[in-house]
Order: sequence, then C-alpha cells, then structure tokens
Amino acid sequence: MRILIAPDKFAGTLTAVEAAAAIEEGWRRRDPGAEVLVAPMADGGPGFIDVLSAVVDGKLLSVTVRGPLGEETPATVLLAGETAYVETAQACGLHLVEPKQRRPEDASTYGVGQLITAAVDAGAKRIILGLGGSGTNDAGAGLLAALGATAGVGRLDVGAAGLAGLSAVDLGPARERVAGVEFVAASDVENPMLGLRGATNVFGSQKGISDERKPEVDGWLTHFAELADRKTADKKGAGAAGGLGYALLLLGAERVSGIDLVAELTGLKQKASQVDLVISGEGAFDFQSRDGKVIAGVAKVANDAMRPCVVLAGKVLIGSREMRSMGVESAYALVDAVGEEQAFADPHGSLAAVAERVARTWAR
Repeated sequence: MRILIAPDKFAGTLTAVEAAAAIEEGWRRRDPGAEVLVAPMADGGPGFIDVLSAVVDGKLLSVTVRGPLGEETPATVLLAGETAYVETAQACGLHLVEPKQRRPEDASTYGVGQLITAAVDAGAKRIILGLGGSGTNDAGAGLLAALGATAGVGRLDVGAAGLAGLSAVDLGPARERVAGVEFVAASDVENPMLGLRGATNVFGSQKGISDERKPEVDGWLTHFAELADRKTADKKGAGAAGGLGYALLLLGAERVSGIDLVAELTGLKQKASQVDLVISGEGAFDFQSRDGKVIAGVAKVANDAMRPCVVLAGKVLIGSREMRSMGVESAYALVDAVGEEQAFADPHGSLAAVAERVARTWAR
C-alpha cells in the first residue's frame, strides 16, 4: 500500500509536521510495510515557514519583532537566494495573545513590516508572505508604518483605533524603502477590506471584535482607505488577515492561492500520482474547510490524480454529501473515536490511534 500523508496543523495541539508523524505512526502499526510519502501542508497561516523550511533549500534568519500588542516576539524569515518567505502570523498572529488579553482594536501589524525590512536588508528581491491566522484588524497600517509610511494627525502603528483621527497618509517613504522588491501575498481569502464582506464584519468576531463595535471599526478602516487608496480596498484579497492584504496590494503585491503555492513547492501533485491513497487532516473539518483551505486543496489534487482522499480531524462537522462535493471519500473524528478529553490530553496518541483504525479499512 502506498499512501501520501498531507495534513494541515491541528490548531492548538499539533503542527502539520507533528500531525503527519502521528498519522504515519498509527498507519504503520497496522500496515508496517506501507510505502509512505509525507507532505505536511499549510495555506499561508501558522505553520507556513515550518512546512516550507523542509522543502525549500534555504536558511532561516532569526528576527525579534513587535508582536500584535507591542511585545518583543521571536520570528524567522526563510531565505532562498533572493527570495524570502515570511509567515505574517509569527508577528501578528491571534495565537500570540492569550484570549483574555486580546485587544483587537489596538493590535498592530508593525512586526510584519519589520520582517519585511529584515528580508530586504538580507538581500531579498522577492518576498512571499503567507497571510492567515492574524489577530489584527488594522488594514496593514502598522506594516506600512514600519516601512516608513507617515500620517498627519493620528498614528499608523497602534492598531485600528489609531486610524480614527488620521488627517493624511504618506505612503511614499514605504514604497521607496522597498523599491525594486516584488511582493507575493499567499492567501485564499478573496474578501475586500470594507463593508459587509470585509475584514471586520466577516473575520472580526474570531479576533474579539463584538458585533456592536464592528460598524465603528469598519469606519476607521474606511477612513484610512479614503486617505490611502479607496479603490484598492475593493480588490479581491484586500480583506485578508485583517486588511494586511490591502497594505500589500498598495505595495504592488500579486495575490496567489496559499494552498496552491505550498502544494507546488512540496511537489504534492507528483506525490499524489505515485500513491494509492491520500490522507489529509486538520483540527476541525467544517464548512470553512471548503474555502481555499488545506483539505480542499489536497482533495482537489487527489481527485485530479484519480486517487481517493480521506480526512482525519479533531472534529468532523459536515455531512457526507458536503464531503464528497469537496472530493473527500470519508472523514474520521478523534473526538468520536477517543473522546474530546483524551483527544486534547494526548493529541499525538489519539491521532495515531485513529490512523491505525483507518488503516484497517483502507490498507490492502
């Protein structure tokens, strides 16, 4: 039996690399002679650098940047020749702030600008940024401030709340700082930055912005866009990562699919054509999994190669009809197999146990 293991992270418990190892361990208990190919995946969010550093011939540059609330935060840039890879969540991720301490209206992307600066100073001429998992909603104003953008009255580097009283925005110094650098924004979010489908209204709740606050916060971002470039705010992907996509588009970034980028770099299509079964996974297999997420991308590759795809997840929250519309044959939930308490207490062992059970069904 030849299998390809290509999971996403299990958020809060296992990285994609750790999840792949657990699945392989469990499968081999039942089928020790299996030929196993492993390709941990990411869609641009947390784990982006972890996954790419295993397949990209480059070196890691350690950097200390401002976290979302100004705290010193360690991060890394992956350098491969004149190309640099940046995981924006390392500087502005939701996971960097404890739930009770989150202040989304004050959270800034300044640290992302510092990561870009480090990459440019290291000689990068092309910077590929993975967008996702952000705890910020500042339209990327902090990033632009770190690169040299200035404001009249008001501040660009203190989160969305600082945008309320802006009198002017000058992006010239930021654009000069990165002149000649090509930017690629890797994200599968197609939302604009403003309005009902924008960053605040669609993604604000998961960052801690209450429904009552959303109109005012969206108004702050609208005010900023009117001073910087209103048309760009309507482009696809401008709303990614709390408007971080908008700031990158202002710098001339090209937007690409995060999962497609990672799939290409990991050789996912070629690997899928060499196996009998493709296994993916993530923490929660739900309706959001359809929208440019890892499982949807892996299932598409498997289907294009005419190989069955199964999913192992912490929780499975969609039905068989929805699964099959994505190209997933079957899905198996850890909480159903071992219970929620055990799944969180021992995620590696629980995932390995479920993989062993799946092998009983699928191994030949």
